[in-house]
Amino acid sequence: MTTIQTAIETKLTERFRPERLIVINESHLHAGHHHQHSGHHEAFDGAGETHFRVRIVSPAFAGMSRIERHRAVNEALAAELKTDVHALAVEPAAPGEATRW
Repeated sequence: MTTIQTAIETKLTERFRPERLIVINESHLHAGHHHQHSGHHEAFDGAGETHFRVRIVSPAFAGMSRIERHRAVNEALAAELKTDVHALAVEPAAPGEATRW
């Protein structure tokens, strides 16, 4: 069975051919937060794969605005964002740009 994290890594690698890619499962950091599920608000227990941070450096981002980069990543992960992923933090950069990581 493929994990959601593996699927994200695979899709981003195929789409952007990154020089660096880190996908971090941050679901445990959101325990106790409330999510809407099937029309009901439920407290999230922090388990599973629902919250991720993506740090990616790719030549594909050269010349793109920050918003365009985020849209491109969201488009690549559209299926995951529609179903399993509740939150996605994206830190995109082109080669040579400063990163916080």
